[in-house]
Amino acid sequence: MTMVPDLPNPTELAIPAFVLLILIEIAWVKSRDTRAYEPRDTLTSLALGLGSTLSGALFGGLALLLAFQVYEHRLFDIGFVWWAWPIAFLFDDFAYYWSHRLGHRVRWMWAAHVIHHSSQHYNLSTALRQTWTGFLTPGLLIGLPLFWLGFHPVMIAFCGGLNLIYQFWIHTEAVGRLPRWFEAVMNTPSHHRVHHAINPRYLDANYAGVFIIWDKMFGTFVPERDDEPIRYGIVKQLGSFNLIWAAFHEWIGIARDMWSAPGLGNKLGYLLRPPGWSHENSRETSDSIKAAWAARQAETSDARGPAPYQGGSMTPAE
Repeated sequence: MTMVPDLPNPTELAIPAFVLLILIEIAWVKSRDTRAYEPRDTLTSLALGLGSTLSGALFGGLALLLAFQVYEHRLFDIGFVWWAWPIAFLFDDFAYYWSHRLGHRVRWMWAAHVIHHSSQHYNLSTALRQTWTGFLTPGLLIGLPLFWLGFHPVMIAFCGGLNLIYQFWIHTEAVGRLPRWFEAVMNTPSHHRVHHAINPRYLDANYAGVFIIWDKMFGTFVPERDDEPIRYGIVKQLGSFNLIWAAFHEWIGIARDMWSAPGLGNKLGYLLRPPGWSHENSRETSDSIKAAWAARQAETSDARGPAPYQGGSMTPAE
């Protein structure tokens, strides 16, 4: 019988450090006279974080129960041997990448995740702006193979907590680019700023939790550029600090669209297709926004013509 260690909740232990770092960042922001913090926005983020904690306490047991059901049919009895921990952390981060990516590409999952992107500011308090309704989406199913392989649910839960702690510090503009070797492997503030951007160049990129290698492997990596300042938020900005609206506005939008859409296929489209999809093509998805932007870039490049020869290679003008 596998002995289950009595592990603490790492995110709960990290809360004092979160608060301290937020206060330090606020002091840094004030010293630079920037607008990274807006009091109402910060309070909304903190309140959404508290609501997410309460939601997790109420419904987290359902996820754990499902995990244990799958674990009962595991292929291997891995247990808590030392070498399993780094492998579990790596696999959990891989599962997070795909869950996160689908959270941007499937409106059903976006309805829960959009809370995290709804702030037009980017700071450490934004990291706490988390979903209340994740249990209503199929995101948990992506991680179930880990339990089937034989990783204990307690081990994966602990690794997931460490993953969340890591992601806290990358929600800041106070840190620029880090050493190249670190940026090549790890998710960083620079990479994650791109993920929170609504600039067409940056849309749907950098889904990583801890290791940016997943984005580089699967073609979703986009680097931050000095010549294009990042605009934060969502394509259709929330425009409100109302907690209930922030938590449920996309669910309300889905319900309205499905109710009025003709035919079952169109109704399911509003649930399963990307955010912004509409059956009469009256709205914009991230794909259409990026395609239109790329076309404008190509037209601009053609109008400028080739860059002057510099004695080396011929490089098109940006």
